[in-house]
Amino acid sequence: MTPLHESAGTGPGDAHFAVLTDREEAAAVARSFSPPGCRTVNHPSGRPWLVGHWKDDEAVVVRARDTALAVIGCCPVEADELRRRAEQLRDLSEVDALARSLPGSFHLVAALDGRIRVQGTASGLRLVFHTEIAGTRVAATRADILADARGLDPDPAELAVRLLWPAPYPLYETSLWPAVTAVPPHEAVVVAADGRTARHTRWWTPPEPVVPLAAAADGVREALQEAVDARTRRGGTVSCDLSGGLDSTSVCFLADRSPARVVAGTWPGRDPADTDLYWAEQAARHLPDVEHVVWDADASPLVYDDLLAIDDVLDEPTIGVMDRSRALHHLPELAARGSRVHLTGIGGDHVAWCSEAYYHRLLRTRPTHALRQLRGFRALWQWPLGGTVRALADTRPYGRWLADAAGRLREPAVPSVATALGWGMAPRVFDWVTTDAERLARRAILDAAATAVPLHPDRGMHADLEQIRSTTRVIRQWDHMAARAGLPLASPFLDDRVVEACLAVRPAERVTPYRYKPVLTAAMSGVVPEACLRRTNKATASMDASNGLRENRGDLLALWEDSRLERLGLVDGAELRRLARRPASPGLSDAILYSTIAAEVWLRGLARSGSRTCTRIP
Repeated sequence: MTPLHESAGTGPGDAHFAVLTDREEAAAVARSFSPPGCRTVNHPSGRPWLVGHWKDDEAVVVRARDTALAVIGCCPVEADELRRRAEQLRDLSEVDALARSLPGSFHLVAALDGRIRVQGTASGLRLVFHTEIAGTRVAATRADILADARGLDPDPAELAVRLLWPAPYPLYETSLWPAVTAVPPHEAVVVAADGRTARHTRWWTPPEPVVPLAAAADGVREALQEAVDARTRRGGTVSCDLSGGLDSTSVCFLADRSPARVVAGTWPGRDPADTDLYWAEQAARHLPDVEHVVWDADASPLVYDDLLAIDDVLDEPTIGVMDRSRALHHLPELAARGSRVHLTGIGGDHVAWCSEAYYHRLLRTRPTHALRQLRGFRALWQWPLGGTVRALADTRPYGRWLADAAGRLREPAVPSVATALGWGMAPRVFDWVTTDAERLARRAILDAAATAVPLHPDRGMHADLEQIRSTTRVIRQWDHMAARAGLPLASPFLDDRVVEACLAVRPAERVTPYRYKPVLTAAMSGVVPEACLRRTNKATASMDASNGLRENRGDLLALWEDSRLERLGLVDGAELRRLARRPASPGLSDAILYSTIAAEVWLRGLARSGSRTCTRIP
């Protein structure tokens, strides 16, 4: 291997790579992915197999006869164990079981008898894409490096889809370049020995949610402990968020059990009603060996800060740019205190809680129990009786729901109860989105609806999986930004083994109006002090969002003064400039600008990097 040198757009821990077949034409193509500083792992023939950027401790690569296996990312597997697995491998389909057994968060690549198999994570935090270049199929962990190698322009229709709020499954899982194929998180891509033929194979299926909470708690704790251990077992110094919420508090207490020295950071909220600091200090009293750093609340960046300065090169738009400054602001100081990785509690909301949509089925299978719970939810979320009844009576299949949504893109948001008990939030377009962009988005929705199959027949499990996968699309880009800034992030709740352990819990016990995050409180009992498990709410940071909208109106106006989206005919720049001058306009506090800002910032990043950009829609 050649030494790793950082290049523009990358940073320590920012692993990304391309995978090539063992053929002459692939060896020629490899030069497209081999600028100075790239690392290379060869096939036995000497031709390139893996080409990209990663650190020594991010990769385990082994060979046994005609088999090669590579685990790149965070995984505590030892080379001897992985070699033993490689020696036993007789068919690429057997890699599925290996993938489902390893802890951590990683890409898994296999080569056998001239064929290659590449997968990411079921959570979607690590993705795989592929395309044909010069007659050979190439897979990669980022879509943009494949698009650049082919000289492709992003498709305006794909950008129009990203302007939806929200973009529904499966539309947000495509790449921005149609010639670059995205591999669904639960599938792997297998490239045949001819180097051109590719197919997707399913390697992961969510567990059936049938395990009683009492029986599941130990498994959830063990999975989360193993996920934290994967990042802390080497010792040194690590840092953790300590917001006082159940998620970050659990991670912090588990990290404190490790050989690593722990630094915990707390951002107090600006809102006087925010109780994060109180709960964080409660936890810190039980963590005498943990260095607790409390940041200055007034120094905390606001939502929308520094949008014009973002220069990260991303392979898709992300609403994560809205909070980029907030997410990264404290990382340099933590790195200066010796931290080598920063652990977050992100994902706990998505796996330790679950969608109320499970009660759509539970009403039909356990009506007495479901009705009692639904009465509680109505009181908790203020659902009207009529809307609740209509939502529970809606039996449309997913494809029909999606097609119906395509005809109502300009209508007001549906009531929250319909979202909570249905297939999800219906997509919308807003006044500043042009009719041409709306037409493209509607066409994409209808095309998807014709063949769309939900992520699970139960709309509750579908909603959970979609929330996990849409969230990891954001966290994946934050991980890139943080690594580039000098301190990699880790989100143990989003490791596949943790996701599986939580999804296996009976939904009637996992989501209830009468207990807050019962899965996590049961799993952490005996690890986190009972006093810290009593919190039943979380901060919303709504003041940071509203203040950010007001204080950054100048930057938002500048964003739309020279709008790339307007040049493409996708948005009405005059309307966006009007809104920038009136940050108190009704509805803006509901994040409806997020998808539009995300697309605009992404296009600007492409222009800065010298990548090709879209042409105006016809």
